[in-house]
Amino acid sequence: MNSLFMLLVVREARLLCRRPAELANPLVFFAIVIALFPLAVGPQTQLLQSLSPGLVWVAALLAVLLSLDGLFRSDFEDGSLEQWLLSSHPLPVLVLAKVMAHWLFSGLALVLLSPLLALMLGLPGRCLPVLLASLLLGTPILSLLGAIGAALTVGLKRGGLLLALLILPLYIPVLILGSGALQASLQGLPVAGHLLWLASLAALTITLTPFAIAAGLKISVSE
Repeated sequence: MNSLFMLLVVREARLLCRRPAELANPLVFFAIVIALFPLAVGPQTQLLQSLSPGLVWVAALLAVLLSLDGLFRSDFEDGSLEQWLLSSHPLPVLVLAKVMAHWLFSGLALVLLSPLLALMLGLPGRCLPVLLASLLLGTPILSLLGAIGAALTVGLKRGGLLLALLILPLYIPVLILGSGALQASLQGLPVAGHLLWLASLAALTITLTPFAIAAGLKISVSE
């Protein structure tokens, strides 16, 4: 099973490398939102610094959501999803490998890009480890939860709006905890509680969401 998981991750990585635009779009969106925000509110350092925790997390959330609409669409169109359903291998393992490969190429890149953009907003350097830790724990949660909506809307030609309506309510706890950790770090308060809650949510989503994604794909493909 471990060998199968790694083979699927490598396969998805190769497919993603053939579609660089799909990988670049969320990162470009993330960078543009944060770069344009100081132009809209003004160059006041104190104001930008106080708004930076929420802004970074909202931009990251929307960037991840933007990348999820076509997560299973190409597999649905070429018939790969039907083969997955007919396979003797557990479908939750297959979808977990796909989502993890997608996160490695999009979510992890977003995490690595975030410190540079946060510095543009005046976020102190002492807050950057908390920013990286919170996004490293939070973006896999966003990807896995978003994959549930992507699985349910994979058969729809214009499912992007429905995907957002389905998933955004589930993102609220992650947004609160992630921005709260960064805000606490900015104010010099303890952040361990926020990060531990994010770690708990990450463990819970990795454990449970593959089954929900598999169920959503079965519903979508069978219709």
